[in-house]
Amino acid sequence: MGLGGCIILIAAGAILTFATDWEMEGINLTVTGLIMMAVGVIGVAAFTNARRKTVVPPGATVIETDSDHHHGHHG
Repeated sequence: MGLGGCIILIAAGAILTFATDWEMEGINLTVTGLIMMAVGVIGVAAFTNARRKTVVPPGATVIETDSDHHHGHHG
């Protein structure tokens, strides 16, 4: 499940928690919505952490140039 799926879970959970009045037998929609939102938030956090680990930050690749080291006086 990607980032979009997690955001949809959060939205659906919020709708169930805050925007619905109807009740189903044996199912507490508020708790169901809160669980869906929690799962969505965890999914978003896991997704962003996974992406942060794979993306190489700029400056991590060090290019060594010897231009400054070998300009000594030759005589």
